[in-house]
Amino acid sequence: MSADALFQTFARAGLAFERGEGVWLYTAEGDAYLDMMGGVAVNALGHAHPALTEALSAQAHKLWHVSNVFRIPEQEALAEKLAGLTFADRVFFCNSGAEAMECAIKTARRWHFVNGRPERTRIITFEGAFHGRTLATLAAGGQQKYLEGFGEKAPGFDQVPFGDHEAVRAAIGPETAAILVEPIQGEGGVRPVPVQCLKGLRELCDEHGLLLIFDEVQTGVGRTGKFFAHEWSGVTPDIMGVAKGIGGGFPLGACLATEDAAKGMTPGSHGSTFGGNLLAMAVASKVVDIVADPAFLEAVRGRGLKLKQKLAALVDTYPTVFAGVRGEGLLVGLKCVVPSADVAAAFRAQKLLCVGAGDNVVRFLPALTVSDAEIDEAVARAEKAAVELSRVGEKGAAA
Repeated sequence: MSADALFQTFARAGLAFERGEGVWLYTAEGDAYLDMMGGVAVNALGHAHPALTEALSAQAHKLWHVSNVFRIPEQEALAEKLAGLTFADRVFFCNSGAEAMECAIKTARRWHFVNGRPERTRIITFEGAFHGRTLATLAAGGQQKYLEGFGEKAPGFDQVPFGDHEAVRAAIGPETAAILVEPIQGEGGVRPVPVQCLKGLRELCDEHGLLLIFDEVQTGVGRTGKFFAHEWSGVTPDIMGVAKGIGGGFPLGACLATEDAAKGMTPGSHGSTFGGNLLAMAVASKVVDIVADPAFLEAVRGRGLKLKQKLAALVDTYPTVFAGVRGEGLLVGLKCVVPSADVAAAFRAQKLLCVGAGDNVVRFLPALTVSDAEIDEAVARAEKAAVELSRVGEKGAAA
């Protein structure tokens, strides 16, 4: 069996897994890998979590899909649950982060339209951002390497330098509808937006009649030790995109909004055939119940602190390999000196799985249920990789 019949859009590692349990993945040959990437921040509760497998199995024996032509009580219940836990009053369910962000963009533009300002369609975004792979979300992210070859960039997005408040202010014009930002840039290299910057964005939106959109696709659902990362700042958005962890591995996205921000999204203005299907609702409802528990989130914060401290010690010990640690909770970036792709490969050689990001960073995104012992094991394997990378570097310097 080969991958020849697939689109060649992924530079896949030469590994395939047969089963998983918690933070462990197993090949058909029985090799065990310590999974510290969690399907890129998706498997919030790890592999084969018993509560999720039970919820999915129970629903699968009853009903899978009816479409949004009909009421789906399980959708309504999860939406109420999310509204009770967040700033939001309204929720739209979809299938992915890109879809959630598409909905967020449309919601913002539509809000201005129904308020008699149809010219307000432009959205301010930030360099280094990543909001998805559709044509609109690629344009919002603005990264040329992802835009190349797909024709004219979708209009309506104005990018400014990361963290430059005056550039944001200067970019606001009569056609501006919203400001879109990730509280922590994940794909961009685990770069947190300072609290004062998020507060400044909220103030600019209020001053100019704009909507503030947060992309919490990667940072949400307990990943940073709060249910959503913006809670650390005390700043609330008008609209927010969510995905990844909310489905615990089952494809699900959601767009959350206040009652006012969502008022333009009337029947026929948006839709999804599969969005919010019964299987997704069964799993996500269980994920939210588990992750939103204050004691669970406190444990995530403790594990995140332990991971950052132990990785910081690695940085101190191997300064020719690693340069620093950044992030919050269990969204942790290890800034590298050597190419991050080489680091990720060296980790895999130690049967440790991590994932790269921009700014020469390797991300640790384990299940939120990772144990202290598993963190210790992950760092021990990372250190073995660092020793090998140091030796390679020394040989190269000697040559």
